[in-house]
Amino acid sequence: MSKRDYYEVLGVPRDAAEADLKKAYRRVAMKHHPDRNPDNKESEDKFKEANEAFEVLSDAQKRARYDQYGHAGVNQQGGGGAGAGDFGDIFGDIFGDIFGGQRGGGGRSNVRKGADLRYTLELDLEEAVRGTTSKIRIPTAVACKICEGSGAKKGSSPVDCGTCNGVGQVRMQQGFFSVQQTCPRCQGSGKQIKDPCGTCHGRGAVEEQKTLSVKVPPGVDNGDRIRLSGEGQAGSHGGPAGDLYVQVSVREHKLFQRDGIDLHCEIPISFVDAALGGELEVPTLDGRVKLKIPPETQTGKLFRLRNKGVVPVRGGVTGDLLCRVVVETPVNLTKRQKEILAEFHDIAETEGKQSPKKSSWFDGVKKFVDELRA
Repeated sequence: MSKRDYYEVLGVPRDAAEADLKKAYRRVAMKHHPDRNPDNKESEDKFKEANEAFEVLSDAQKRARYDQYGHAGVNQQGGGGAGAGDFGDIFGDIFGDIFGGQRGGGGRSNVRKGADLRYTLELDLEEAVRGTTSKIRIPTAVACKICEGSGAKKGSSPVDCGTCNGVGQVRMQQGFFSVQQTCPRCQGSGKQIKDPCGTCHGRGAVEEQKTLSVKVPPGVDNGDRIRLSGEGQAGSHGGPAGDLYVQVSVREHKLFQRDGIDLHCEIPISFVDAALGGELEVPTLDGRVKLKIPPETQTGKLFRLRNKGVVPVRGGVTGDLLCRVVVETPVNLTKRQKEILAEFHDIAETEGKQSPKKSSWFDGVKKFVDELRA
């Protein structure tokens, strides 16, 4: 039976790039892998066919000969092709990230970067807007002084792992070929501790608290993160430490609410000030300022105080403070105050010009009811 064209086997054009070849091979090999298709002769044949095609097309010289002479240019006789002994290397190169194998049979390096850590830093609104420097305490792993980081009891040493013989890798059978995998017993270190240190219990590190100084720039907001490089979890086997991410959480303020670079606040005023106008002192993060209330101000009116908001953390125009007026209804009225308000009510009802919104609203209600009756 004649062989299929290798490009057809992988489903790629003849000018396919190396990355496209690998991607196509991964797709076909995963689909027809013997472990996924047990006792399926057709899938096994297609898997072998894909391995053979990739072994040729991934080699620049073999691919050139194949493109010029076809299968005759890469005759598989005489050990020149992808024999069963080569499948593990090909598979390990493409799928090493899945199964932990690595081409060439060498053990994977055990040097690993430490994990990143996160710390939530609570700030007052004033601290977030103006910037501050905060001291934080975080747990960290440091080398055990008793065993000097070896994890073994003083006077003893780690020994070679009995499973991988100190290599850190074990060879696992995957169908009809084998791949390498991190040793499950020593986790790739190649060593075992027979007599662990009583202080760190074989870990080689103990947990301590360390104090860090965090410089918070002006303008930070909820969810912003500050990265402290190298202040995360310690790396393993000489690897670099991870990073510490300090996440900002701004406490709720009694007076102000933040919206981006702007601040909002509510200002209660008496109905007399709202009607006649006046001048009020309002708070800002920089102190009190005077705000002029014009006559006949309605509740909900917004007053904008320029540049009394937040300076953006990355620079730019300073935000504003928006003050929303809330007209208060008086409570605990005296007899005389009630008499004055009653007199004002009678005059207002007679003249009917003091509540334009009320009048227009009732006119709208009357029109709506009349239309329903019509």
